[in-house]
Amino acid sequence: MNLLNILGIAVALAMDAFAVAIATGVNLKSVSFRQTFRLSWHFGLFQAMMPVIGWAFGATVSSFVEAYDHWLAFALLVLVGGNMMRGAFAHAEEEKPFKDATRGMTLVMLSVATSIDALAVGFSMSLLKISIITPALIIGIVAGLFTIIGLHLGKFAASFDKVSPVAEAVGGLVLLGIGTNILLDHGVFHSFV
Repeated sequence: MNLLNILGIAVALAMDAFAVAIATGVNLKSVSFRQTFRLSWHFGLFQAMMPVIGWAFGATVSSFVEAYDHWLAFALLVLVGGNMMRGAFAHAEEEKPFKDATRGMTLVMLSVATSIDALAVGFSMSLLKISIITPALIIGIVAGLFTIIGLHLGKFAASFDKVSPVAEAVGGLVLLGIGTNILLDHGVFHSFV
């Protein structure tokens, strides 16, 4: 597999992390160096680890993961996106609790949700007998860079006070949309048509 193909895969896998980072930046409104580092490090690390895990376990884990990975990613994104939307529509007088998505279980949930597709990529590479080290490093670095850019784009959008609640609601909708798109990609709705 050549470098251009690996970069294409890395960019495609980084799109979910990019969108979630934008939504996180909108939610945070002010982004510190530590928050930027935490989010980009975790998203990059999980994006790099998942293909390695998929590659290492190959067919053993694949059948189990493929049956449920889309539902897991959907549930995590709906949970975080729903919380963002609820926060956007909270009354201005109410003191809403600040939830930093770059910390704790929210960070872990977002990291897993945005990187779960990389598991299948690693599994595919194991079937093709492709070494995983270089692709995993490139996938992780690209995801980390896209996360940094997305986080600061979201922060910029949130800097406009009147736009901020709308941007936060849109960020929540984006996460719900990503979750729904994951289900569409896995053919969940084909039985309803």
